[in-house]
Amino acid sequence: MPSAANPTPTTAAPVPPGDTRGPGQGPGGIARPWLIAGLSALFVGLAVALIFSGAAAAREVSDPGALVRWGLPVSKAVHNVAVATVIGGLIFAVAILPRNRSGSRTKEQDGPEHPAFTRALAVAAAAGAVWTLSAISVLVLGYADIAGQGISGDPEFTRSLVYFMTDIETGRAWLAVVIIAAVVTTALFGVRSRGGLALTLLLSLIGLVPAALIGHSSSSSDHEGAINSLGLHLVGVSAWVGGIIMLAILSGVLTGTGAGGRTSGASARTADITEPTLRRFSSLAGFAFVLVFASGVINASIRLTTWADLFGSAYGQLILAKTAAVLVLGGIGLMHRRWVIPQLGNRGMGRSARQVLWQLVIVELIIMGATSGIAVALGRSAPPQPTTFAPDASPAFILSGYELPPQLTPERWLTEWRLDWLWVAVAAFALVSYALGVRKVLQRGDSWPWFRTVNWVIGLVVLTYVTSGPPSVYGRVLFSAHMVDHMALTMVAPIFLVLGAPVTLALRALTPRRDSSRGPREWLMIFIHSKFSQLVTHPLFAAANFAGSIVLFYYSDAFGYAMRDHVGHELMNLHFALTGYIFVLTMIGTDPLPRRAPYPMRLLLLLATMGFHAFFGVALMGGTGLLAADYFGNLGRTWGPSALLDQQMGGAVAWGIGEVPTLLVAIGVAVMWSRSDARESKRTDRAADRNNDADLTAYNDMFAKLAERDARLAERNSKLEGRS
Repeated sequence: MPSAANPTPTTAAPVPPGDTRGPGQGPGGIARPWLIAGLSALFVGLAVALIFSGAAAAREVSDPGALVRWGLPVSKAVHNVAVATVIGGLIFAVAILPRNRSGSRTKEQDGPEHPAFTRALAVAAAAGAVWTLSAISVLVLGYADIAGQGISGDPEFTRSLVYFMTDIETGRAWLAVVIIAAVVTTALFGVRSRGGLALTLLLSLIGLVPAALIGHSSSSSDHEGAINSLGLHLVGVSAWVGGIIMLAILSGVLTGTGAGGRTSGASARTADITEPTLRRFSSLAGFAFVLVFASGVINASIRLTTWADLFGSAYGQLILAKTAAVLVLGGIGLMHRRWVIPQLGNRGMGRSARQVLWQLVIVELIIMGATSGIAVALGRSAPPQPTTFAPDASPAFILSGYELPPQLTPERWLTEWRLDWLWVAVAAFALVSYALGVRKVLQRGDSWPWFRTVNWVIGLVVLTYVTSGPPSVYGRVLFSAHMVDHMALTMVAPIFLVLGAPVTLALRALTPRRDSSRGPREWLMIFIHSKFSQLVTHPLFAAANFAGSIVLFYYSDAFGYAMRDHVGHELMNLHFALTGYIFVLTMIGTDPLPRRAPYPMRLLLLLATMGFHAFFGVALMGGTGLLAADYFGNLGRTWGPSALLDQQMGGAVAWGIGEVPTLLVAIGVAVMWSRSDARESKRTDRAADRNNDADLTAYNDMFAKLAERDARLAERNSKLEGRS
């Protein structure tokens, strides 16, 4: 779904020979008219959607005024475009564009920057400033909208605004966005290394989290599902829209030509990176389309529970319009991938393919602008389902966001599910990526053990089961079920995932980049050899983290935070999944690591962690104090054992489930040790066969010489004694 910018066929100016820019581009290659067209479509789509849904109409009570009613959605629209441009620019600089003008694989500090790389960061920095200012505007206007009053310089307004930013969830969220945007913008003006830019990209993606935590999603019937699906939706939209904007802005410098399309002097030595850039972004855009469409459907199904809600409400009709636009954009992207890009390298078809590319892009920009406007209007419109707690909400619903599940029975360990869309997306992406990697390796004629593939699939099934299945559902109300969830996430799933050897597969399947850009393989190699990787995969650190983090987590406020807060719960899952994976990787993994512990040390570390798990489990079994008492003690559960007895049962689970996988890993280490010794013996035997036991002969000769020396010394000593 790559793009740049150009007019429609009826207004396109002819392309002069040698000019590789799209028609209609201004000096420097920036397609200003088409970016303006996209922004115009954004505001037109926003205005039409607001009027259609009635979200901009004056309120009968506490109306903040037209400035706030219209200024807030406009500020949000500008904010969304700005953050998408920042993320798109950073993605291009980090993973798509070459760093150096020549495009060759040289050190980053060697040679001047490629003009496309320089411009991408310059545009991202400018967009970051707009992001910061628009976030401030949303913060102030958002308070005025909630308070039902216009903007004023009254001291009371200022005091109330400060209270809104520090004590109200929505205000804190937007304050966090302002801070993140300011930090990202500052980094964009000073950071040039791609390692620093990668961290800046990660921070900018974190800036999307507060927007997913507030609004309709935070109070939906399945609020965690709505939050996760909206977060995935925002990531996909930002990468897709931001990438399209960056291609439009960079279209004139991708080919290495200056203004007017002339190639002379330094620009003649600038590499033409149009085709590889389009191919790389096309792959990213295809992934973004699937993510945007799937997460949008999931989010809409959570908010709209009946067909009448979808077709009979203004909210549902706006969703239908947005869905249709996304499908059209997906079709255009498919045309890019299947027809336009393959023709760019064809001398006979390249020129016409470029014209079609630019002509399709203007359609993309306009449709994306209008769709973004509809999305902002949806955020201002009330969904058909209520978004507030019922007056008679149960304690369990208030604490966890969900009603109590039915009493736990053996069959309900298979039937009670609540999909965690974040981990479902992770599992789906990991499964598809692994399958594509295996296919590529096999097509190349290499082999890949089926045993690894089976283990990878089993590991992903276990991961999905413990994050979306009964262990997760009942883990919110029963400590014992939570401990099943925890131990399976930490000890069961990682064993199968590690045996799948995903890093080895990735290194075999991914194609190395031939220019100075960094693709997935290059970033993977950098991460493997990084200081951070050397630290977290050090056997002693991995074992200490694996065992010690359990005590630090459960005997601190972190446990209560993870149970009450959605972000805390997801961070808990992420931490223990990674902790278990890294520990198992250092024990029995075959993927490359900076450091490997000798087998005796591995067994000692495993015995130590087994003892620590046993101590932790016994401590819980004999404990009389309730962990996270303000949570488990107030759920209002009327079935099952008491909270304290259930916690003691959880200690038995931690002891039992924790020891069995550790014992299996220990057996695996012993088997690997035995096989390593067998391989070493065979290697020694083969070497002996090649050199006729030269090592053994030399060894025997050494002892023969020592014996001869000792005999001479004895003879000399005896002669000296005879003389005396």
